[in-house]
Amino acid sequence: MRLAELSEHSGVPAATIKYYLREGLLQPGRRVSATQAAYGEGHLRRLRLVRALIQVGGVSVADAREVIAAAEDTSLDHHTRLGAATWALPGVPAPDSGDEAAEAARGAVDGVLARLGWDPERVEVAASPAYRTLLHSVAALARLGYPCGTEHLLPYGRLAAELAVTDLDLVFAEPSVDGQVEAAVALTVLYEPVLLSLRRLAHAEESARRIGGGGGEGDGPAGLSRPTPAAGDRESGPSR
Repeated sequence: MRLAELSEHSGVPAATIKYYLREGLLQPGRRVSATQAAYGEGHLRRLRLVRALIQVGGVSVADAREVIAAAEDTSLDHHTRLGAATWALPGVPAPDSGDEAAEAARGAVDGVLARLGWDPERVEVAASPAYRTLLHSVAALARLGYPCGTEHLLPYGRLAAELAVTDLDLVFAEPSVDGQVEAAVALTVLYEPVLLSLRRLAHAEESARRIGGGGGEGDGPAGLSRPTPAAGDRESGPSR
């Protein structure tokens, strides 16, 4: 297909596709003339992945380029390539080691990993952006006085271990290594909002179960009700 057709099939403007080509997010098409190139299904699939990274995952163009480069680095072994692609996603720097809350967070997180039987060397925890982000989050909880010790975090870790089985089943259902690497990136970016949204819906459901859901006008299904605006916030009709 020509670039105009690629744009039509993907819903991405031609100018944006040209920008992605210049930035190395999309591989060049097969040259058919001095001014035209042909694109295939692989380009369409990659274009959809890039759009998902940027639009849904909120990944910058620069970070998306790093993710794509890691995904395409065939010099890495299979396991490392899967990790490199997902670890190239944006993270946060490690918290300062002198911070009391950060040290408490490190102890709690490392305690969870030990209780779960996760080998820090095998999964290269120290180099993982997810590990650094986890430390930041737990340290912030500690500063606010919320319980975040090993015992409090352990149920989350156990649930994450169960989810990992489901996630990796989806990844390894792809027949090719390239497909598995792409799936690892796509599922990491796109399933995190799914998990967050389901967690929030579950919170609302559990709250309604514990304290009783309303049944009044405007309530949603399963006790999920919309907040009622304050009297001063309601629109009022013309005074008479």
